[in-house]
Amino acid sequence: MGNSRSQSGPRFCSQFLPAEQAEIDGLFDALSSEKQRPDTSPRSFSLRAVKSHLGEALPPEMVTRLYDGMRSLDLPGKAKGPSESISREQFTMFMSHLLKGSSEEKSLVIMKMISATEGPVKAREVQKFTEDLVGSVVHVLNYRQELRGWTQKRGPGPPPGVQVLAAQLFSEMELRGSEELPGPRQLDRDCDRAVIEDWVFRAPHVATFLSVVIHRGFLLPHLSPDLAPLVPERHVDQERVFESILDVPSVIYVNAHLPREQRHRWDLLFSSELHGHSFAQLCGRITHQGPCVLLLEDRDGHVFGGFASCSWEVKPQFQGDDRCFLFSTSPRMAVYTSTGYNDHYMYLNHGQQTIPNGLGMGGQHNYFGLWVDVDFGKGHSKAKPKCTTYHSPQLSAQEDFRFEKMEVWAVGEAPGSQQVSAGRRSACRVSAGRLSAHGVSALRVLSLPFPRVACHLSMGHLSSLRVSPVSPRLCSLHVACRLSVCCLSALCARPLCSCIWRRFIRNSFPAAAAGPRDARG
Repeated sequence: MGNSRSQSGPRFCSQFLPAEQAEIDGLFDALSSEKQRPDTSPRSFSLRAVKSHLGEALPPEMVTRLYDGMRSLDLPGKAKGPSESISREQFTMFMSHLLKGSSEEKSLVIMKMISATEGPVKAREVQKFTEDLVGSVVHVLNYRQELRGWTQKRGPGPPPGVQVLAAQLFSEMELRGSEELPGPRQLDRDCDRAVIEDWVFRAPHVATFLSVVIHRGFLLPHLSPDLAPLVPERHVDQERVFESILDVPSVIYVNAHLPREQRHRWDLLFSSELHGHSFAQLCGRITHQGPCVLLLEDRDGHVFGGFASCSWEVKPQFQGDDRCFLFSTSPRMAVYTSTGYNDHYMYLNHGQQTIPNGLGMGGQHNYFGLWVDVDFGKGHSKAKPKCTTYHSPQLSAQEDFRFEKMEVWAVGEAPGSQQVSAGRRSACRVSAGRLSAHGVSALRVLSLPFPRVACHLSMGHLSSLRVSPVSPRLCSLHVACRLSVCCLSALCARPLCSCIWRRFIRNSFPAAAAGPRDARG
């Protein structure tokens, strides 16, 4: 299959599966049944029909671009040049090229959407198209209520992140000979099909965004892609409204650079707005929580951060691996990955007298690519000329900066225990990666459905463990809990049978067995 001529004649052959083709045909029938102008063929549709069908799902400028792309496609064996209305074959070819086609086929459609005229387009026209495309993605996801918990920043005009992300996408285009022209004159360069095709290949988000615009704009359920890798599901355990430092385009950009298995969900661990300006709070909430995204906004409006591929731990050594990276989202979007020069990926220390106390990523002591001082609200980003670990420039506006806003998000699987069944035996393991080393106030095991249950916990400090409520039928079951902790200040269980609980205390903590009869010790 592909954009080929059939043996019976010069007819376009779509790349859709039968169910997908039926959906495309149904959409064409719906568009062509819209009220048409008197001079419109009954087996075609006009721009007016597209606008009527889409309503406010897409911005007007993108609707016009889609229509121009359809009517400017030349069919095999037909007269060349833009048509007055869209035929079924033109519509199918447009959708097939855009949703299923190669970089070459996609570049053809993009050229038509940028300009209906034949020949190269100007770089400034591509730049404007990119801004319209990014803005349309944010618009349609917001309109269809598919932002997955993220909020679109309010204000006149498009969100600032739209232009920044568009600029980042546009920067991936290689303009031949542009180095010969100074500054703005580079936008006067010609971009032919080869340049656009190379751009589509280099910047996969271009094709992804076009796909989202089509799928979510026209509502094509059989062809709709999974949005989870594009926009992660946001989770904030707060009743109050919380607006992140990141806007939607910035979330899309950062999320795209995470490992694939960690792109579907973000859980807020720490926010200076919600949890206060405290380094102790920061440490208590982010340690042993798995991979995290850290964000800062300095007082000059620069937004930047880093991805920690491993759980943060408070210790005087560097930690992490080469999956870590630094990034910035404002005033420009960029990601800076490991150079392999050293292994100074992550650093978190507190309470030491001879070495720095704070959180850092990249570089070396007192000269980090990103540093948050134990004196919360202060930090630095030193890179002269680049950070040795990530080859990143200075991320903040000032080398030594002050900030008011900081966030840390756990990415990937939600925090909590995982229950694994193996025949009749079940192990409920609460990983230290999801429990704070500075203390867990309460852990509740809500249901223990298997006859033999083993709970393994290993961490630096457990201030309180509560098992409640447990089904009364467990009174006749064998329950084994093996705990390895430095401090167990209180242990409460109810309504578990007292004799079983005393046996558990006697076997696991002989010293505690001599304590009060109510199993507290």
